[in-house]
Amino acid sequence: MKTDSASVRSSTLAIGPVIAAMGIVFGDIGTSPLYAASTTFGASGAPASGPSTEYVYGSTATIIYSLTLVVTVLYVRFLMRADNRGEGGLLALFGLLRRSTLKARTLGVLTVVAMFGAAMFLGDSVITPAISVLSAVEGLEVIRPELSSLVVPIALVILLGVFALQRFGTKAIGRLFGPIMLLWFVVLAVTGVGSIVQHPAVLQALSPHWVILFFVNQPRIAFFALGAIVLAVTGAEALYADLGHFGRKAITRAWLLVVFPALVLNYLGQASLAVRHPAGAASSFFGLVPSWAQLPMVVLATIATIIASQSVISGTYSVIHQAWRLGLFPPLRVVHTSAEKEGQIYVPAMNVILAIAVLAVTLGFRSSASLASAYGIAVTATISITTIVYLAWLWAHSKRLTPAIVIVGGILLIALAFLTANLPKAASGGWLPLAIGSLVFIVMATWWVGQRRIKAGRRQGEVNIGELQNILTSAQRDLHRVPGDAVFITRNSTIVPVALITMVTQNHALQKRAILLSWSTVDVPSTVGSKHRITVESLQSGVIRVVAKIGFQEHPRMTELLTEARSVDKAALTDFAASRATFFISTPIPRYNRNSKMLRWSQVLFLAIDRLAPDPVDVIELPRDRTIVLGREIPL
Repeated sequence: MKTDSASVRSSTLAIGPVIAAMGIVFGDIGTSPLYAASTTFGASGAPASGPSTEYVYGSTATIIYSLTLVVTVLYVRFLMRADNRGEGGLLALFGLLRRSTLKARTLGVLTVVAMFGAAMFLGDSVITPAISVLSAVEGLEVIRPELSSLVVPIALVILLGVFALQRFGTKAIGRLFGPIMLLWFVVLAVTGVGSIVQHPAVLQALSPHWVILFFVNQPRIAFFALGAIVLAVTGAEALYADLGHFGRKAITRAWLLVVFPALVLNYLGQASLAVRHPAGAASSFFGLVPSWAQLPMVVLATIATIIASQSVISGTYSVIHQAWRLGLFPPLRVVHTSAEKEGQIYVPAMNVILAIAVLAVTLGFRSSASLASAYGIAVTATISITTIVYLAWLWAHSKRLTPAIVIVGGILLIALAFLTANLPKAASGGWLPLAIGSLVFIVMATWWVGQRRIKAGRRQGEVNIGELQNILTSAQRDLHRVPGDAVFITRNSTIVPVALITMVTQNHALQKRAILLSWSTVDVPSTVGSKHRITVESLQSGVIRVVAKIGFQEHPRMTELLTEARSVDKAALTDFAASRATFFISTPIPRYNRNSKMLRWSQVLFLAIDRLAPDPVDVIELPRDRTIVLGREIPL
């Protein structure tokens, strides 16, 4: 009995993460059947009678094998094995790449590529909530065409509610996601099978020869159909981006055992309907459902798209936070919504910006069909760039042509074909993600270049830590050592903080114990528990150096780092309490420089962004009533 009980508990523990992964990871790709097949069937340029049987079989086979190659092979088989201490996603992969032996110039080029990929992901994040919710609510038009005028208002209310709830975090609502999405995938499979039974010949689309015939017999039509077919793989990047939340095993099992089979069955079912009723191909998803079940299906689809929107919005917060920690984006105030999960965060400013953008897109395009053109470019660009960075990482480690490089390189050609097929749509909506991505990229590139200029300027006036004793000795006669602890914050552990030099040379006063606290971001998600996380070193004349390393997903909290440092070296930090210490921080004040190599408009933009950035005292969570900030002008 004990063995049986342990077996049941083990099975429950194994199934739990799989169901949870279905709720968060697969919300986006799981709702693609709402619009992917119907858009593809309408992309053939056929008359009102609908697409031909050959077109339906060929395009459906292409959808199925796109899911197989892009999702199953590229993401599940390869990318998800390239984890950065358990974390995934483009920027986590870029963190791995930065630790490789690539030349500085090559790494600089790949930094620009990674920034553009992250920017396009944000462009995708604007479109996904809009197209997902619109496609679900549009089911009302199938039930009662006269309700079409209510689609956009209902979608706007739903989206507004989704963004309003973000500040509460996803922990509580996340428990509901898995079971709901499991029900969604069961419904996808059941409705698909019900349609397949009525036309079993559609199972021919499982044969790859239909893909070949599709491109051989109708090359031009097939190529441009790729622009719609790619909608079936939207959300593939979520498998990799959410790797740290559920782990590779749970995501892989959920995909192979539930999600992938359900999607294939539903796409085959929609193909069966399109062959049997070509004129109804434009509404092939809701056409699978009998009339009495269409309203419940609209409700379930709407809930599923809300979940899909939630996962993309949460992913946006993670990307912005990772980009900031990697020095690729200006800092924004981050609110941690869970005491247990570091990755569950809420970025208020980003939530407002994203909400405005999504609502504007919904009002501007007003239908999922209109947004389909915009969607493809964002998705294919993100997949292509992630694959390029992964190939660079593979090459940096092997320095030779391996089977993995050959296979992934072949899939990259497919991704680039998808991207090329979507480019003609730039004039009819594809300009939207390109515009959003370009805007975000300009902000990221300007911030990255500006920060490099500031670091170079700071180095000119810095004093090496080896000169600390000389500074203290030369000021010894006039220097008053007052009781208490002073903590001097610096990003570079090898230099003497400007604030300390100012206190000694100008104020002629220094606390009896001076702690030089420096912290740096390393290219791993988290350093919690690492023995190399914090080092403590006693220097001369009551000066102690504390060096901390934090991961790019962690939030820097200086008081917590000092508490950890005390546990590392209790002798050096005897009786230290962060609640009694005085903190000193020196912040650069960038100034416009006519003689700078940095472009003038770029300088103006950087200065504007810098002024909008939150106070560094708030960013690293210093006690404002015990913190002294010293500014230092640095020309760009």
